[in-house]
Amino acid sequence: MSWFKRKDKGIQTSTQEKKDTPKGLWYKSPTGKIVDTKELEQNFYVSPEDGYHVRIGSKEYFEILFDDNKFKELDANLESKDPLKFVDTKKYPERLKAAQDKTKLKDAVRSAVGKSKGKDLVISCMDFAFIGGSMGSVVGEKIARAADYALKKKLPFMIISKSGGARMMEAALSLMQLAKTSVKLAQLADEGIPYISLCTDPTTGGTTASFAMLGDINIAEPGALIGFAGPRIVRDTTGKELPEGFQTSEFLLEHGFLDFITHRQELKNKVNQYIDLITNQPLRS
Repeated sequence: MSWFKRKDKGIQTSTQEKKDTPKGLWYKSPTGKIVDTKELEQNFYVSPEDGYHVRIGSKEYFEILFDDNKFKELDANLESKDPLKFVDTKKYPERLKAAQDKTKLKDAVRSAVGKSKGKDLVISCMDFAFIGGSMGSVVGEKIARAADYALKKKLPFMIISKSGGARMMEAALSLMQLAKTSVKLAQLADEGIPYISLCTDPTTGGTTASFAMLGDINIAEPGALIGFAGPRIVRDTTGKELPEGFQTSEFLLEHGFLDFITHRQELKNKVNQYIDLITNQPLRS
């Protein structure tokens, strides 16, 4: 004899009454660790079990670096045009519109100024979610304008790189941004204004060939992929097997390309500590 007997046959629950498991409750790191998303957020989007730094965007970095998440965004409404009338599987304006609708961003970088540990700091932060963080005319222009703002106000400047490189849909116009941003950073150096470069996962292509490696101090997050061409391209071109950990931030630190690697939890303290040291100011606690 069965313990339970179904009174009515078939599924009686209406579609409207069905309950789904809410999405985004858990995050699985590449090493297989399962983390509650709330716990992940409270831990600066770093897996507490294995230290894996989850990819985040400008929204999260601004929350981490600016006091009380208060800041003024610079040149927020700049958008890319299509001077080359570029078409691949879809027209470039359509691709831009799709990326804007999906990410709620105007382009692959946001610039802002705000207090960090009580003092003003200008930050340009790239968003990989927007066409792979690719560097087009708007990215170069917004970084250049942010550098101009820092120059005018005599404020420290920081760029957070997270990019697949130059944006192919803008061809040579995209490559011109390497020179434009490099010139602006040279102007900051001439005036003795600190520039901090933070390389995050991934920092590749034109960003590595320009502003990402031009900091007065170059820092990175643990385990970040940093290079010009990707490991597969390098291996296929040279015909040689690559050393273990090739193009990771730890590999670059060992070979002198980086000054130090910082855990995201310590990022705000480390950046401001460096600014105080280089400007000969009392260290902020």
